Amino acid sequence: MSFEEKTSETVNSLKCQNCGSILHYAPGTNSLKCEYCGTVNQIEDETLPAAIQPVSYDQFLAEQQSHTEVTQQAVVVKCVSCGASTTMLPNVTADSCPFCASPLVIDTAQTTAILQPHYVLPFAVKDSEALQYFRTWMSKLWFAPSDMVKKVKDGSSQQLKGIYIPHWSYDTDTETEYTGQRGEYYYTTESYTTEEDGKTVTRTRQVRHTAWYPASGRVNNNFRDVLVSASPSLPLKMAEILEPWHLDQLKKYDGRYLSGFRAELYQTNAEQALVTAKKRMDPIIRDEICDDIGGDEQSIDNYDVAYDNLGLKYLLLPVWISAYRYNGKLYHFVVNACTGEVTGDRPYSWIKIVGLILGIILAIIVIYSLAQSQ
Repeated sequence: MSFEEKTSETVNSLKCQNCGSILHYAPGTNSLKCEYCGTVNQIEDETLPAAIQPVSYDQFLAEQQSHTEVTQQAVVVKCVSCGASTTMLPNVTADSCPFCASPLVIDTAQTTAILQPHYVLPFAVKDSEALQYFRTWMSKLWFAPSDMVKKVKDGSSQQLKGIYIPHWSYDTDTETEYTGQRGEYYYTTESYTTEEDGKTVTRTRQVRHTAWYPASGRVNNNFRDVLVSASPSLPLKMAEILEPWHLDQLKKYDGRYLSGFRAELYQTNAEQALVTAKKRMDPIIRDEICDDIGGDEQSIDNYDVAYDNLGLKYLLLPVWISAYRYNGKLYHFVVNACTGEVTGDRPYSWIKIVGLILGIILAIIVIYSLAQSQ
């Protein structure tokens, strides 16, 4: 079975009963639609927000080690240029990598057993809407190359590829013991001399000092849905800019939501992603420690974090992505297919930058010349 064919029931629901074509998921709906005759099939789903729960992290790792986790078969092709592994769409004979725009060698696609996601966030933004968000974002880049802006403006939605990006989501309750110091301000009066009207006079001023006292204690933090992208193909900072996601709209994994779209396989595993998740939690924990220490200033000497009730969810989150090569350099542009948030690599036109600098210099010269003539 392909990534879009989990059960025989799914296979039947993907086939148009009217013309026999493959039905594709219609973004923003809960249905599949035939692009040829318009037939619509509903996806029956009753996933409530309260039902979206993580699995035990330790249990998840144990199941992976014993190979008892839920897997499925997928036709996967790996890009020889950037290394990204994505599922193949049915009946595709030629395609390009959504992450680096390199041609994919379709003949190397293989049927592979892959881990089945726990939840999927269906596409809510249509390709035409994503293209408009993309154009608006690009139009605000003052120093973007004109020919590149024109290419985007005149392009069609076909330049965007719909793909699900794998993410790990972590829940945990932390308990942190710390030692540090609390700084409290106090003031003393000191005298100083200064010259006023040619005379030396003595004045006084308040000088601030800090008295430090040892501090220790314990703080608690509850973290929910700390997201980490499992795709090194999409830069981590770019993935974080796309946040937040409407995770209350997650659906229990159903291959029908992927029909017509591709999905990348995770390359960062759950253990590696947990390290990143802890780094994202760390500033919040440190802020909580400083609040607990109190005083006017705080210094943290040492702290130890216990991660209790650690759970995770393996998610597929939707994006529209476009990769361009401009002057030999690769640029990514990504649209959050849930919220419409856009991010990307910012291209610069040095001609525009130099032109602006010369314009500023010319303006200064003109202003200076007018001032001199007056």
